[in-house]
Order: sequence, then structure tokens, then C-alpha cells
Amino acid sequence: MGLTLTEKILRAHLVDGEPIKGQEIGIRIDQTLTQDATGTMAYLEFEAMGVPRVRTERSVAYIDHNTLQNGFENADDHRFIGSVAKKHGIHFSRPGNGICHQVHLERYGIPGKTLIGSDSHTPTGGGIGMIAIGAGGLDVAVAMGGGAYYITYPQVVKVNLTGKLSPWVAAKDVILEVLRRLSVKGGVGKVIEYCGEGVKTLSVPERATITNMGAELGATTSIFPSDEITKQFLEAQGRGEVWSEQSADPDAVYDEVVDINLSELVPLAACPHSPDNVKSCEEIGKLKIDQVCIGSCTNSSLLDMMKVAHILKGKTVHPDVSLSIAPGSKQVLNMMADMGLLSIMIAAGARILESACGPCIGMGQSPNSGGISLRTFNRNFLGRSGTKDGQIYLVSPELAAISAVTGYLTDPREIGEMPEFVLPEKFTVNDNMIALPASEDEAADVEILRGPNIKPYPETAPLEASIEAPVSLKVEDNITTDHIMPAGAKILPLRSNIPAISQHCFTVCDEAFPTRAKELGKSIIVGGSNYGQGSSREHAALAPLYLGIKAVLVKSFARIHRANLVNAGILPLTFVNEADYDAISQGDVLELADIRAKVEAGETQFTVLNKTTGKEIPVLCELTGRTKDIMLAGGLLDYTRENLK
Repeated sequence: MGLTLTEKILRAHLVDGEPIKGQEIGIRIDQTLTQDATGTMAYLEFEAMGVPRVRTERSVAYIDHNTLQNGFENADDHRFIGSVAKKHGIHFSRPGNGICHQVHLERYGIPGKTLIGSDSHTPTGGGIGMIAIGAGGLDVAVAMGGGAYYITYPQVVKVNLTGKLSPWVAAKDVILEVLRRLSVKGGVGKVIEYCGEGVKTLSVPERATITNMGAELGATTSIFPSDEITKQFLEAQGRGEVWSEQSADPDAVYDEVVDINLSELVPLAACPHSPDNVKSCEEIGKLKIDQVCIGSCTNSSLLDMMKVAHILKGKTVHPDVSLSIAPGSKQVLNMMADMGLLSIMIAAGARILESACGPCIGMGQSPNSGGISLRTFNRNFLGRSGTKDGQIYLVSPELAAISAVTGYLTDPREIGEMPEFVLPEKFTVNDNMIALPASEDEAADVEILRGPNIKPYPETAPLEASIEAPVSLKVEDNITTDHIMPAGAKILPLRSNIPAISQHCFTVCDEAFPTRAKELGKSIIVGGSNYGQGSSREHAALAPLYLGIKAVLVKSFARIHRANLVNAGILPLTFVNEADYDAISQGDVLELADIRAKVEAGETQFTVLNKTTGKEIPVLCELTGRTKDIMLAGGLLDYTRENLK
């Protein structure tokens, strides 16, 4: 029986466990990436491990999130990350060089390699045949120190692509169709592997758009084969020597198959407030819009910009619409200028933003009150744009560009004939905004530069013998990391200061939560299904840790957030019977008696006693041998300190 591409790469990197679906495995990590919103904490954690130099083949620190420097905090964090990178053997992509996933695809990604990044959209690298996975910062720090990365050996879903996209139907429409079919929970515990004759019709940037937004499925990652098209892309980047063919065996067996005929797809949009709330242009109708934002790690490639410029050429942005465009990297921006694309956009009235994440993570460009904004981004969670009642639709660059001209949501097929867009044989390569690390001999003389906003990792403690604590917060289904730990220009600068950022924890749901939790001293959070979906930000676990949260009891967890809770030493509990969710109210006192002894004994089902009502509630806490030891130690940092020496 043949192997899938996913299985081939995972087995080639296996260092712990057996390749049995549903069981935990440890894999060797070849590359890591961080971005500045999560990077400062990741490097503080790396320092705490006492490892002098990274042990990966390549680690890269990117500055792309916190680039709106309206105070000293972001600039201090960037300086800190740059000095850590120089000292510990990490490449440093400076502010302005571009979005981590776009730059990594261009300059560092290698087919067949493993990559983890402290950003949930790291699976972008699957567009060139990597196993690229989003993870918490502490997991990335461990990998940089030479430790394995642990995941559940996944089921593999084959998305069989046939046909070819019709003119003005985009790669974005492919992933929106997958989301429409599978939902934001449909990829949990799975890898999405794209196969079939239709793959050959998609360029690397188009493949990367699809794998990037696979994060919204809850999937471990997504991957395309590495073929001649991949080779051409890498050769155009001057990196042809790193190419290798990567593909599934012809007789590979998949756990699930989804068939998509590319020829049948139509322009789609994800409607507020979820990436899987997908409808066609025809279903939505002639919707008047206020804003269009083009960019993000999903849709900021040169190919995207070529299409946008073609649509905008000789036209003017509608007077009722604000159009902003953010190229994904300095390379893309340089080539846009050389090719005349930039002048076309400027002439049309577009506002050109720097090559960074920007409005995708709430850094500026918030829409007006109740404003309807079309965005080529990957998430449209409530309030993520910075405007609480903003109505955010996720669309392709083609749909976004023509709509910016007409003033309403417009099917791009109305434009007329589509020319053939061909990527250049050679990209303009200039890595002068990537600072190389000091040599091992020079590293001892490099000073780590710390600003006053950088605070240490929150205090942890071994798992208590028993836990008795009130419920400080009860929330509904599909709570995102943006609910737990909001992003945006006001809060992102505090990512290196857990005491300060914790004051914003869950304020989207309950403004009084941080004060209440701190006053209680220790407490428990109760939630619904798919708790913690969205970003990889470990701050959504570290802020609750600082506020005294000892356990989180929910119907189900999103993968990365559950791992981050374990890493922080917070018990992740799930209801055996989801109906018991209704048997707990905020303020109820819950007891987990003899919890430490039960975890030590390897028990996975416990009883939670609601001392307020007297009801006994069965719960699951499925911890493997390794995660059990992490929980007993009080978190991954304490567990790792000794194991890496």
C-alpha cells in the first residue's frame, strides 16, 4: 500500500512514536520562523532554555506584524529580536522586507522539508511541498533548541482537483469552496493534500493561497506536490538547487476524498463573520461597499498584483470606496515598480501600504461604523478589523479590484476577456533587508538589547494535588483567539508584556473578566465547541495563566490552542456529554479532586464536581506520556529546560 506525500515527509522526519493515525508522534524540524507579534515571547523562552545557538537547518525572525510604531514598545521589541537573532544564529528579516510567509516562500522554503512557525498561516509553505505547521511560540523555541515537535499523526484528506479555473475565477475561490464544504472545524486532526490533474494548472502563488487559508479549516497543514511548476518558481528565485520532486505514491490510500472540478467553480465570498460562511456573488447580490483591502499573506504575491493592476488600469476607484493595497514583500514591491504596476494603482487612487500584515491583523485601515469591507485576507472574525460592527467579506484580488471601481460587490467575470498572466522567468532578488547572524566566535560579544516593555515569562507551578475554583467566565461556541486575546494597534505592542496585555484578555466578551479573574486568584473557564480557533498566538494561553486560570472546560478545542494551554500548564478538559455544558453557570465552584494523582496514573476521564449545584460531571483530559509530564511539571518551559541540556 502506497504512502501519501504527507506520510512520506512525516515518516522521513520521525524521531519519536509510531506512524499510527491518532497517536502522538515527534518529528524533526528543519526550519522555523517567527514574527514579531509572537517572536519576542518565543525568544524569551528560547533564552530561558539556555541553548547558545539554534540547532535547526534554518531559523528566520520576521518583522511584519507590529510595524505601526506609535510608541517605543514595537521598536524596542524589534531591536530585541534583532539582537537575539544575531547572537543565536537566526536570520533577521527587517521591517519592510515583507510578510513572513510570502518572504519564506520566496527565499527559504524547500520542498520535502519540515517547517514550524509561531503563526497559524505557516502552512503557506505547503504550496511548494513542505510540511509547514503553525505552532505556539514555545513549541517553536523548543524546535530551535533541537527538540522534536509533537503532533497527532494525522488523517490525510485528498482534495482531487480536476479541470481548470475559468477566467476571473481564482485560487481564493478554491479554498473558499473547500471551506464551504468542510467548515472551520472540518480539518481538525487532518492534513489536506491536493492532488489530481488540476494541480498542474495552478502556479506556486496560487497553491500558496490555498494552503495558507487551509488554516481556517482547523487543519494541521495543507500540502501540494513539488513538481516542474515548483521547480520553475524556485529557479526564478535563483534557488533551483533546493528543488526536489515530492509526490504521493500512485496507490496511496487516503482517509477521505473531496472532488473539486475547477472548471465548475464561480467567484465566491466568505460573508461575516466566519471564513466558512461562503456564498457566490450571485447569492449575495449587488452589495454596496465602503472599503477594499488587498494584501495579506493570503493574496499579496506578484501574480495577485499583476491581476489587480490590469483591472485598475485606466480606471478610478469609486468615490465612496477606500482602496488600500499592501504588497507581500519588498521583492513584490520592487517588481511592481519596475513593471509599472505601482503607477497604475496610484493613478487609480489606491492607497499603497507597506509590505506588512497591516489591516489583516487590525493594524490600521479599520472600516467606518457598520462599514462593508471586501478583503483578500484569511479571517473575518467579529471585531478583528478594529471596527466592532464592521461587515467583512473575504474575496479574491480580482473580485476586490473590480468592486473597488464599481462601488459594489461585483462578479469579476463581468470584466470581459482575461489575458494570460505569466510570472517572470527571473524574479528580482535582493536580500539586503535580511541581516545574517554573527558567527559562533563573534556571538559571545553580541549584547541582547531589552526595552522596558519586555517582561519575563509568567510564573508557572507544578500541577496542584486538587483544584477547587470558581468559573470566572462561560462562553459560547467558536470562540476565537481574537476573542481571548485581541489583536489590533492598541494591544499588539503589549505582546512582550504579559501583565499589561492580560488586562485585555476576553474583554471582547466581558470587559470585567481580567479584573474578576485576578481578584479570584484562581479560576476555571467554560466554553463551547471549537474553542480557541484562529491564530497560533500563545498569549491566548499565557494571559489566562497570568490571571490564574487553572483549567479550561469546553465541548471541543482547536488544535493549536489546546497545545498552547498544555504548554502553559493549564488543564484542557472536554465534556464527555456536551449537554453538561448547560449544567454549569458562571460563578459556580468546580472541584477536581486528586487531579495530580489521577494525571500521574494516566487516567483520562475524571469527574468534576459542581459544588454549587452538587452535580457530578464526567470530563476528558487526554494527555499522552509526554504531555502528561509537561502538565505535571507546570508547562513546557519547565519540562524542556532539563531535557535539552
